[in-house]
Amino acid sequence: MARGSGGDASPAAEERFRGLLEAAPDAMVIVDDTGTMTLVNAQTEALFGYRREELLGRPVELLIPSRFRAHHARHRNDYAANRQVRPMGAGLDLHGLRKDGTEFPVEISLSPLETSDGLLFSAAVRDVSDRRAAEERFRGLLEAAPDAMVIVDDTGTMTLVNAQTEALFGYRREELLGRPVELLIPSRFRAHHARHRNDYAANRQVRPMGAGLDLHGLRKDGTEFPVEISLSPLETSDGLLFSAAVRDVSDRKAAEAELTALYEQQRHIALTLQRSLMGTPPAIPGLAAAHRYQPATQGAGVGGDWFDLIPLGAGRVGILIGDVMGRGLEAAAVMGQLRSAAHALATTGMEPRALMQSLETVVGDLGVPDQLVTCCYLVIAPETREVSVCSAGHLPILVAAPGHGAHVLPVPVSAPLGVGGIPHQQTSVVLAPHALLALFTDGLIESPGCDIEHRLKALIDTIDSAPDGGDLEAVADHILTTLLPPGPGYDDDVTLLLAQVPAAPYATAALELPAVPTSASEARAFVEKVLTAWGHTHLVDDARLLASEVLTNAVQHGKGPVRLRLRCHPTELAVEVTDQSPHLPHPRLAEADEESGRGLTLVEALAHRWGARPTDTGKTTWFTLPLDKAPRPDTR
Repeated sequence: MARGSGGDASPAAEERFRGLLEAAPDAMVIVDDTGTMTLVNAQTEALFGYRREELLGRPVELLIPSRFRAHHARHRNDYAANRQVRPMGAGLDLHGLRKDGTEFPVEISLSPLETSDGLLFSAAVRDVSDRRAAEERFRGLLEAAPDAMVIVDDTGTMTLVNAQTEALFGYRREELLGRPVELLIPSRFRAHHARHRNDYAANRQVRPMGAGLDLHGLRKDGTEFPVEISLSPLETSDGLLFSAAVRDVSDRKAAEAELTALYEQQRHIALTLQRSLMGTPPAIPGLAAAHRYQPATQGAGVGGDWFDLIPLGAGRVGILIGDVMGRGLEAAAVMGQLRSAAHALATTGMEPRALMQSLETVVGDLGVPDQLVTCCYLVIAPETREVSVCSAGHLPILVAAPGHGAHVLPVPVSAPLGVGGIPHQQTSVVLAPHALLALFTDGLIESPGCDIEHRLKALIDTIDSAPDGGDLEAVADHILTTLLPPGPGYDDDVTLLLAQVPAAPYATAALELPAVPTSASEARAFVEKVLTAWGHTHLVDDARLLASEVLTNAVQHGKGPVRLRLRCHPTELAVEVTDQSPHLPHPRLAEADEESGRGLTLVEALAHRWGARPTDTGKTTWFTLPLDKAPRPDTR
């Protein structure tokens, strides 16, 4: 080093210093406080294209483009006064000038050196042309990206954005660079964003677009909009950066909302249609019942499940449940036709086996290829608690008597409707008083990957664990809550019908008569005597007249013996006349000069309800009168 007033530098120390300078990877330039270059290394010669002797003793401005030289002396003096080490990459846009006149981007690290010759300055100069070229290529790629691109550092400060970011958020580029990325986030999300950013920095996994997050952006004008963001970590010489590709999905969200609304509208129409086709079973006096229907949440949400409660008169009740295989409106349309046909057939008093055979014909006439339907129909006679059942491929009926566990009702099950050529079987079972019947479709117990027998056992256990007290609505809720997954998620319709065997009539009386004309007077006297004994004298006139007309019709057109039966239910009086003829009676309009033909017209006019049903040996004609019927005025 140069000799100064403070003493002589050791030649050995000077050689070591020169050796370190030559070993440095960067160009090293030592200047004095006047800006004169006093020492350079070989890398300086190679970088700037000068020989060493062309640089020593020359002002350092020789290596600086002319447009920057006017201000350089002031910057040097400011640095001399400050004397702080300035590291590489201090954010300054610096350039060097080669001997051949070409410019190139540099980074410069400055350090003050206190020497015996006075204050010197060490400048390490690094050519960053390759890096700047790479940065320019990166910027070019960034600008070519179809999405808004935001580069942030590990503190969340935006260091780079593209033109799409300006267009999307409404800021100029200089308004974003150096600002926290939270500027682009709605205020209600900002409190948690730093934590999410730190979590991502620890994880550093690429997060693709559409990662299931509900994200929003905030424009300069304060408007919010839905976005999708893809995140990627970037390891750079400046440290860890994060690249965020931001995509405005407003149009897609609007289209999705429109599609969702349209889907819900169509689903509502489909469900309304299905419920219209399914109908609402009437409340039947004396029959405690509860039912649940939950449509599938997949597809259109409609299917082929149906159920029905059918008052058959004289205290008898029909219960029907069925399931059309398949999904959608076609299955619902088939269901509606079958339910209407089954209801109409049941009201004629048809036996379960005959009804099932008739439905077999209906299914065949629908013209739907390979259409299969499971169906079960049962009729309850409260007086005897006898249940007549016919099942066409349907799931078992469960029965639970008070004080006893639930079990499968032992009835034969034939092939589903639509198979054809297989006779359906009917059986009768006498149930315990107040026994509970549970009918259901496969949506309640079928589950993917689970054996149906296991699920049936689970249903039986659930019925056994249901709350006591006779509240069937609570039992139905308990069954669905226990067996079905919480929230929406049904792949198939779920149908459940609970019914309790009605209580037997609290009073009955019967009389068997021969099929002769004088039996009509005996029947009238019997009716008057029984109703007087039961305290329903206000019903005597109507009941006696109607019983006489029905019995006379049986005597004239049927075969004996004739059986007359009176049953008193909680809300109505039921009168039945059974004979041995299979021919069902039909009302007709009698001519003016005819002496007969008006009996059933009277029955139709005065009875609350009436009908006829076939029996194994003949038929039963019945009518009912409400117990609260006021006495008819005496018009004599």
